[in-house]
Amino acid sequence: MARARLAALHGVATSYSPAPGRSAGVPEETVVAVLAALGVDASTPASVRAALAAHEDAARRRLLPATVVLRAGRGALPALPPGTETCVETESGDVVVLDPAAGAAAGALPLGTHLLRAHAPDGRSAAAPLIVAPDRLPAPPRRGHGFLVQLYSLLSARSWGMGDLGDLAALADWSGRTFGTDFVQVNPLHAAVPGAGGAPTDPSPYRPSSRRFPDPVHLRVEDVPEFGLLTGERRERAARLLARAAALRDAVLHKGELIDRDAVWELKRRALELVRTVPPAPARLAAYEAFRAGQGRALEDHSTWCALAEVHGPDWRAWPGGLRDPRSADTARARAALADRVDFHSRLAWLTDEQLAAAQRTARAAGMRVGLVHDLAVGVHPSGADTWAQQDAFAAGMSVGAPPDAFSPRGQDWGLPPWRPDALEACGYRPYRELLRGLLRHAGGLRIDHVMGLFRLWWVPQGEEPTRGTYVRYDPEAMLGVLALEAHRAGAAVVGEDLGTVEPGVREALAERGVLGTSVLWFERDYGEEREGAPAPPLRPGQWRTGCLATATTHDLPSTAARLTGDHVALRHRLGLLTRPLDEERQEDAREVGEWLELFRRLGLLPEGPCDEETAVLAVHRYLLRTPARLIGVWLPDAVGDRRPQNLPGTWDQYPNWRLPVAGPDGRPLSLEELAASPRLRALMAEVGAAAGP
Repeated sequence: MARARLAALHGVATSYSPAPGRSAGVPEETVVAVLAALGVDASTPASVRAALAAHEDAARRRLLPATVVLRAGRGALPALPPGTETCVETESGDVVVLDPAAGAAAGALPLGTHLLRAHAPDGRSAAAPLIVAPDRLPAPPRRGHGFLVQLYSLLSARSWGMGDLGDLAALADWSGRTFGTDFVQVNPLHAAVPGAGGAPTDPSPYRPSSRRFPDPVHLRVEDVPEFGLLTGERRERAARLLARAAALRDAVLHKGELIDRDAVWELKRRALELVRTVPPAPARLAAYEAFRAGQGRALEDHSTWCALAEVHGPDWRAWPGGLRDPRSADTARARAALADRVDFHSRLAWLTDEQLAAAQRTARAAGMRVGLVHDLAVGVHPSGADTWAQQDAFAAGMSVGAPPDAFSPRGQDWGLPPWRPDALEACGYRPYRELLRGLLRHAGGLRIDHVMGLFRLWWVPQGEEPTRGTYVRYDPEAMLGVLALEAHRAGAAVVGEDLGTVEPGVREALAERGVLGTSVLWFERDYGEEREGAPAPPLRPGQWRTGCLATATTHDLPSTAARLTGDHVALRHRLGLLTRPLDEERQEDAREVGEWLELFRRLGLLPEGPCDEETAVLAVHRYLLRTPARLIGVWLPDAVGDRRPQNLPGTWDQYPNWRLPVAGPDGRPLSLEELAASPRLRALMAEVGAAAGP
């Protein structure tokens, strides 16, 4: 069929496999809508024929692909007409003349993003970005262990109502020196979209305004040098803000109130407005100007969006017409008129960058071989700064999600607009390169949420149910090549979140490039031993893959204490989330937990007979340490018996997602100082550190 052929040419699936051995068709309306979002008209037979002819004509006329990606020492130039002259202008300014007949062009080129030029005998000329990437990503320098934590949940005696970058540095310093930890993995610190019309800001760190710049809500205000230079009436105002911040902190830690991100930011914003009245020392001013120059138009766009959002609200699609285009004359005039606010938001980005750098330095000074591991969300908010600044790169009218599966029979729509693969290729993957470079500036590692998105994403047309979506393919060689290049430059390891439905061959391709996977204990079963009518048994530790981060749970799953006690089933029952009768769910859950406990006993990790939950949590981590996994992650709330998930998928206002501080088994919040003194945490981490090795 012509439309199917056209769809295949643009990486749009017309069918997919919801389960092994099964195939499902994609509605024609979906294929037409997705192709339209890629700039291809497939609405009628005539338009399909025209689009196919145009594609074939362009292919005949094209001398070079839009972007060329090679692996160092392994790649070769695209096939070119005999006699074509080629050269490469490297990113350092050198010119390298290539001989296409020699084949392995990448061997003569340095790693980097260059410009390939070609001149054919028939008079055609072309230029294309040429990305030369290392074959593999950096690996962690040794088998290591560390904490996984949602930063907002980690409050200390100096926090302003939620965890901040000072707390992150303190956690890294203490855990590195005390337990020999190699890393601290945090949630995405991306900039959020502020609430509109008095509505609260979306607390989810996975639906940001921008993935390119961090959110200044994470700043430790007192650590900004200019804060200590406030005098007179401004110092008195700052003292009052500190007192209100202490009240916010006490409300969370001692009165059981939820983390209020907006209240925290309101206080920090006022304090930072005061800080800005203090002229920075010449060296600091020079550092700020260098930061602005280095970040270039990306920072200018981000700061301009923030300034315009203060005036017109956070949804740029509702702004006056001329301001919806970041390159318009109206936007240029507005940027000039709001220069003071643009500068303010640029300074906030700089201050946050400084404190991220300081946290990473602290981690490394504490002996960590990796340090901070940042998290890259799978997408951005449709109304945020990134979609405004990079409109051509995003597919209009589309949202990322997931097809129906055993866990979500109706599929999922995450409300995140996807990048257009054709637009990325056309610009040499610049938005992706800049995003990775920014995240890796002050990191020893990066976790990529839904790493399968480097291969394909499930696109859902606006207004349609998630079941009526389809997969759109990306170029994995290019996506992995750019990732490898930027990780190599930063010396950073990469962990991919590859849980759930994974297309055959994806895990193998990621492993071949050195991307670590994510293995969660409860999901690791020996499916090769599965028998009809009985579930697959737990996987023995020696059967786990080496190239992974092994952990007991994640932010979207029950804590280990909740899993062992069945509290997570009771919670889902209270919220009406169970799909089967309560007794049936409890029996199934108890059977699964019992299988694991029995395996722990057989391995000598757990004593015979009844045991308490703390002893079982220790056994879980002893088991993880028996696996060959390259990294072992300890979910910080697990170390103190917290029974609440940080996020409960399928809920919105029914559960306080992303607003809970770390707490003990009784639900009482624990400060960072109390965590450091916890006998339970110390007992677990002493055992983990000793078993993980030097």
